[in-house]
Amino acid sequence: MEFQVETGRIFAADGEKLLCEVTFPVRDGVATIDHTFVDDSLRGQGIAGQLMEAAVAEIGKNGWKAHPTCSYAVKWFEKHPEAGGLLK
Repeated sequence: MEFQVETGRIFAADGEKLLCEVTFPVRDGVATIDHTFVDDSLRGQGIAGQLMEAAVAEIGKNGWKAHPTCSYAVKWFEKHPEAGGLLK
């Protein structure tokens, strides 16, 4: 799946329909990962993990720190200690 990247948001859509997204508004160099969404039709395919990997790459590329507040993001960081260096 090809994601679109905006500042503070990575997503995929099919026309007007949002298929998946992760949002991470940035303030003072900290990206707060506050929301992940995957459409029911795509659940169980690892899309949320792919979104998190893309978000972590974007956060790292920009030199920001990550502050996960979304429950999925918190669990993702627990399962991926190699990304812990990005945590605020």
